[in-house]
Amino acid sequence: MSSEIKRRGLMLVLSSPSGAGKTTLSRLLLESDPGIALSVSATTRAMRANEVEGRDYFFVTPDEFESWVRQDAFLEHAVVFENRYGTPKGPVEDALVSGRDVLFDIDWQGTQQLKERAREDLVSIFILPPSHGELERRLKERAQDSDDIVAKRMAKAASEISHWPEYDYVIVNRDIARALAQVQAILEAERARRQRLIGVGEFVAELTR
Repeated sequence: MSSEIKRRGLMLVLSSPSGAGKTTLSRLLLESDPGIALSVSATTRAMRANEVEGRDYFFVTPDEFESWVRQDAFLEHAVVFENRYGTPKGPVEDALVSGRDVLFDIDWQGTQQLKERAREDLVSIFILPPSHGELERRLKERAQDSDDIVAKRMAKAASEISHWPEYDYVIVNRDIARALAQVQAILEAERARRQRLIGVGEFVAELTR
């Protein structure tokens, strides 16, 4: 008898205001856990110098994006800083059925849509910065955006943070190693939830016959 119980995968959402650390946490989690894969979103924004098509995003035109919306090809989609982002439905469902977990780096709008479509599969975590000043420092230190964009991100941060009660878990990212350990602990606990263990009845039957 196999010691593995068949399990449906879960959708793990990490959200935060820009600069709070969700992208770094996502990267570290993916590097440390082969059982989870990143959901690759489609976006209408321009590709940055260090990004790769199909790895970071699917870069599409506004018309292509709208066509996908009309075909109901997204699990969720939203407008963020005047650009559109969306999660293609097919690859995610294939992963969940095969027992693989899928990581989402999306905002509160996308999380709400996922909750409406697939609440039982969803585990959501909101990442908070330790302070307003630290958030601003991190945004400036990244040097990815202009001062104008940094100012816009800071102005929007309060609105984004106000959505923390809509999430299952909240983590304050004072230290990246500690925050990662908390995310990993949540993931392991959620993987063991009875309703995800679709093969547990068969497993128990083998144990007790």
